[in-house]
Amino acid sequence: MERLAAVEDVVARLRGELEEMGVVLPSLGVDPVTMAGDAAAPLVDLGRCNLETATRLVEALRGLQGVRGARG
Repeated sequence: MERLAAVEDVVARLRGELEEMGVVLPSLGVDPVTMAGDAAAPLVDLGRCNLETATRLVEALRGLQGVRGARG
């Protein structure tokens, strides 16, 4: 149960951060196969998205690179 709570928390935080950047990954969630097995750490399934969403994700990541470059 602790594993499930931890991965669900990360998924929720990731969803929130992405939404703030205008990116919605409709299939974002916990990978059920890794939760059912004996994997040391469950996987986060980023899922599938359309071209518009993928483009927004690229733009958001590029924006973060600019922020990192300005700090470094």
